[in-house]
Amino acid sequence: MTEFGGPEALHLVDVPEVHAGPNEVRIAVRAAAVNPTDTYARNGTYATRPGAPQEMPWIPGMDVAGVVDEVGPGTDGRLAVGDDVMGIVIPAGSHGGYREQIVLPAASVVAVPAGVDHAAAASLPMNGLTARLALDRMALEPGEVLAVTGAAGSFGGYVVQLAKTDGLTVVADARESDVDLVRSLGADVVLPRGEGFAAAVRERFPDGVAGLADGSVQGAQVLPAVRDGGVVTTVRGYRGEDADVELARGVRVLPVMVRDYGQATDALDRLRAQAEAGEVTLRVADVLPAAEAAEAHRRLEAGGVRGRLVLDFG
Repeated sequence: MTEFGGPEALHLVDVPEVHAGPNEVRIAVRAAAVNPTDTYARNGTYATRPGAPQEMPWIPGMDVAGVVDEVGPGTDGRLAVGDDVMGIVIPAGSHGGYREQIVLPAASVVAVPAGVDHAAAASLPMNGLTARLALDRMALEPGEVLAVTGAAGSFGGYVVQLAKTDGLTVVADARESDVDLVRSLGADVVLPRGEGFAAAVRERFPDGVAGLADGSVQGAQVLPAVRDGGVVTTVRGYRGEDADVELARGVRVLPVMVRDYGQATDALDRLRAQAEAGEVTLRVADVLPAAEAAEAHRRLEAGGVRGRLVLDFG
């Protein structure tokens, strides 16, 4: 994009060739996932945030998969030219994943899960790492109860699955059409999505839950589900500014920013292994040619997409 705007702001541009520097690899991108973060950056909502577009043309995209075609000096030998890989892209300058060729820190890149194509692999890094970070920040003990909003979405779905592998009990929300999906992800209790979720959680767990991952950004509306002294992780920067009553109960609100795990190689490789083991499910809603990025953004913003839309770079 060369200016902020609607989906039509996205168009094809030529950019200079890039090369891998020290501790970096270059990837011939085959697939890039489309995330809500990309749409907010494109329309200017995130213009003042760290990593927001600072120069034009600006390239969105925080997940890629493809083939290593250049390895810079100083890497640890873990990656080699020809490897099929996936990576997390942390925006910087015009840097972003919707491009045929990208240079990333080697620490941000791991092998794709065995038997998984590039489109599916591209759906994992950003949302998977954000989910892992949320759970790590909450640090709940096995057997404790975690509530998840937006459980049918990519972030929420990964939180449900990873929480189950961590030994947590999960109570999740879902609209009627998504109940079977959320149950299939492993949720122990599925409650209706919407304004009544916190009250419904309290009916099942009168003392409140130990933690809540607020994937649907409901903010103060869902905090009453959490017990006194409990913890909430949020996306999109919500810090509980409008929740004096809940904060007075000792409820901690922790925003999670995936850039904190941007070079967490072990965490990303653990996700790879969990995908191979079937502990996390890679969900691709559709694959579109890269030239149709604007259409992908329109579809995502229209709502109801389950799984990730992915751009194909061939």
